[in-house]
Order: sequence, then structure tokens, then C-alpha cells
Amino acid sequence: MPQGEERKKLEEEKGIIMRFVIGHSATSGGILDRAIEAEDRKHGDFLRLEHVEGYLELSAKTKTYFATAAALWDADFYVKVDDDVHVNIATLGATLARHRTKPRVYIGCMKSGPVLAQKGVRYHEPEHWKFGEEGNKYFRHATGQLYAISRDLASYISINQHVLHKYANEDVSLGSWFIGLDVDHIDDRSLCCGTTDCEWKAQAGNVCVASFDWTCSGICKSVERMKDVHRRCGEGKNALWTEA
Repeated sequence: MPQGEERKKLEEEKGIIMRFVIGHSATSGGILDRAIEAEDRKHGDFLRLEHVEGYLELSAKTKTYFATAAALWDADFYVKVDDDVHVNIATLGATLARHRTKPRVYIGCMKSGPVLAQKGVRYHEPEHWKFGEEGNKYFRHATGQLYAISRDLASYISINQHVLHKYANEDVSLGSWFIGLDVDHIDDRSLCCGTTDCEWKAQAGNVCVASFDWTCSGICKSVERMKDVHRRCGEGKNALWTEA
């Protein structure tokens, strides 16, 4: 992620704004909040939400993020990406630009996984009965590692956030908010390359927008491996500044 003057230049010249998005701990003013505030004073690259963090609160955080971002920045697209996913920013920008003239766009790697009724398993769906008989699958929706929505969809979430239902899983919740709307679902597999595939794709001239390991729902051991994935799968060093 660009820092300092490079980040400011990216915002001013390319209109690309990047922030680490985080709410607050359950203990207001606690050690974690103070540590984040200190880091934000140093780098200025956080977007703090009026939201209490918690894994089971990701759907609520998603609503708050899009509503907050739409109020702060008049952008063509708003993107959510997990911090253990490798992203080529210029390639992402070029991908989104191809859909700029379309209304109500929802872009991601679309999937339709099983609705898990069994308690205690990961991704358990407490409201499984709403999706029909046992063994059914969810409606098609973007996987949660990275997705983008256009301005009018972010505005829709902002306006209706208090009546949009939250399911257990954040990506399912987002997809459910667009059911019944005239939305263009765009399935782009370059947003979910595997870290074993992104290198040869880059060498072939097909740079991936995002790369991660499906088995880990992100890059496995991302702290240790992120730089290596970037070395193998990253776009050119000057891609951000040469991309139109």
C-alpha cells in the first residue's frame, strides 16, 4: 500500500483512495484503540467507523463502511478487500473503468455455496430455513475476499442501511441486499486468482487483479508470504502511473 506523499499523489492524480477500515473495540478508549489512533496519527491511512469490531458483526461493518465511504468520497466505485489478499491496484482500476458507464454494478468472483444448517461449523447459517430445504445453496453472490459496487449501490445501502437484513455471513448479506434490484452482477475471475496461478498468468501478460489461497480464504501465512506473492504476481512497478 502506498504511503505518505505517494499515497497523496495517488489520490490527487488518479482519484484512488485506500484506507484500512476499522471500527472500535468493545472497551472504548482501551489499549487497542489507543494503538490504532497512534498509528493513524503517524500514517493517516485509517478509516475509523462508528462500529464495534467482532467477527459476527462483519455484515454490520459492511453496511457502515459503504455508508461512510459514500458520504466521504464521491467515487465511481467502492471496493472492499481483505487485508490478507494481494491486489494489483492499477489492474483493479483498469478493470473497474471498463464498467464505469453501467448503472448499478456489483463486481466480484460470484459463487453459490451450500447453506450450512449444522451448528458449530464454520459459516453456519442460523437462518438456514429461509433458504428452503436442507442441502440448498445460496443465491449467487461475490466471494468476500474482494468485491466492488458502483456509486448508486453504495448510496442505496447508505439510505436503507437501517432496514437491510444482516445474515451471519457478510458476503451473503451484501448479495441479499441486491436481490430484487436491477443490478448487473459481473463475475470476473481475475479477482480471485490462486497464488499458485497468478505468476504464470502475469508472465503471460494476464496480470490478476487479486490473488489469495482458497484453502485459507486469503493468503496462507500472509504476513510471511505477501512480499513473495507481490514479487511473483505483482504488476509493473510503474503501472499505477502509466495506467490511464
